[in-house]
Amino acid sequence: MDVDGGNGRTGRWAELGWERLTDSVGRRRLPGWDATVGLVVAPEAVLLYDTGATLAQGAELGAQVAELTGGREVTHVALSHPHFDHVLGTAVFAGAEVFGAVGMDTLLPREREELRKDAVRQGVDAREAAEAAEALVAPRHTVSGEWTLDLGGRQVLLANVGPGHSGHDLVLLVPGEREIVFCGDLVEESGEPQAGPDAVPSRWPDALDRLLSLGGEDALYVPGHGAVVDAAFVRRQRDELARRFSVA
Repeated sequence: MDVDGGNGRTGRWAELGWERLTDSVGRRRLPGWDATVGLVVAPEAVLLYDTGATLAQGAELGAQVAELTGGREVTHVALSHPHFDHVLGTAVFAGAEVFGAVGMDTLLPREREELRKDAVRQGVDAREAAEAAEALVAPRHTVSGEWTLDLGGRQVLLANVGPGHSGHDLVLLVPGEREIVFCGDLVEESGEPQAGPDAVPSRWPDALDRLLSLGGEDALYVPGHGAVVDAAFVRRQRDELARRFSVA
């Protein structure tokens, strides 16, 4: 399986701003809000975990994925949660199968205007925010528990472990010699975890317990914002959140 555009220059990932976690799994920390996008390249499919804050970011991601995979297109998109910096680039990936936590299929269209406003409040150009909100794509496939997704020669696990950071938190587990867990904003490393109006603080520690049970002690945990962490970091953040919100 070629995941380097056929040129043998594995350094191209780094040149494009991607951190290569294994031969076929990587992530990029996007500029602006330091939001993570994950990439899983399988023999017959390409999965992207989150899509950026604008259509322009989504288009850049798509072009980079094509370069890193020898011209292949994204076939599957999994959305970690319904915040603008993670979902507004999805419309770029026409034809991709889109997955989200149960309820996101109806929530995103209903919250279209609020997503646009939030993007503008956070510094997105008003025209770009409006275009992305107008083109907003909701998940066709919703996950209520766990969903083993066959990417053709490789399986990954989507797990609805929330609510916590939001009411619709979906994580991605990539099996391998060392498990990789894309956590969305349930885990943040580059700043204190943010609890907005749609957070469910009383359930957040439980969500992290479920996340840890999926990945185990030896997994790599990829936060929604920040550097890759280990289980000990996730457990400390779980305990800090429990204290912060007075959860036993």
